[in-house]
Amino acid sequence: MLKERRMNWINDIERSEGGGEQEMRENVEKALEKIRPALQADGGDVELVDVVDGVVKVRLTGACGGCPMSQMTLKMGVERILKQQVPEVKRVETI
Repeated sequence: MLKERRMNWINDIERSEGGGEQEMRENVEKALEKIRPALQADGGDVELVDVVDGVVKVRLTGACGGCPMSQMTLKMGVERILKQQVPEVKRVETI
């Protein structure tokens, strides 16, 4: 019983010290997996770089990397869907 309470306490501390960011990162990655097929159909892709304080940093690759419409794809596509799927997302930036 004591060991179980200690583990719960440790897990609570980890969550309060950034464990939530790891969970958020995993949720963002899952959401990106849903977006990826549409980007890949046009010869592009998206790569998760980092998640810090609700700001998601991604790299658009392939055809998306040099496309003049990439910012629209980022804001109206990737960011919109990420915010729907992961409410903690504040914004999405490209690297």
